[in-house]
Amino acid sequence: MKEYYHKVQYYETDMMQIVHHSNYIRWFEEARLAMLDEARYPYSRMEAEGCYIPVLSVSAEYKKACKFGETVRISAKVVKYTNVKFFVEYEVWDEKGTELRATGTSSHCFVDSSFNPIIPRKVNKALDEIFKSFVTVS
Repeated sequence: MKEYYHKVQYYETDMMQIVHHSNYIRWFEEARLAMLDEARYPYSRMEAEGCYIPVLSVSAEYKKACKFGETVRISAKVVKYTNVKFFVEYEVWDEKGTELRATGTSSHCFVDSSFNPIIPRKVNKALDEIFKSFVTVS
């Protein structure tokens, strides 16, 4: 995917005037949803079609602090898709891409509105194709 850019907001910082660690997880979600938008399959469409992708796990490793007013570049890359789950890796860089600020991962499954697991290949071929294409793109 193309990188997603985020301007660090004042409310995202803490008493040390750096971005609070919890915000990186939010940025990962922003980048993940931007990836779906870029594929012309926004999350709102998934919801309208009765599919949801809850987070099963998420982790982050912080390399260098981000500060108020900076713009960061976040990439989200689907590294594995099993027809039941998918796994995403993230990188947060400074705007120019010279300093790695954080890395992370998340895993997700597919469920219907009752939180019953679904297999996109069986219920939504277009969604299945989108996720297959995410993995094949480097």
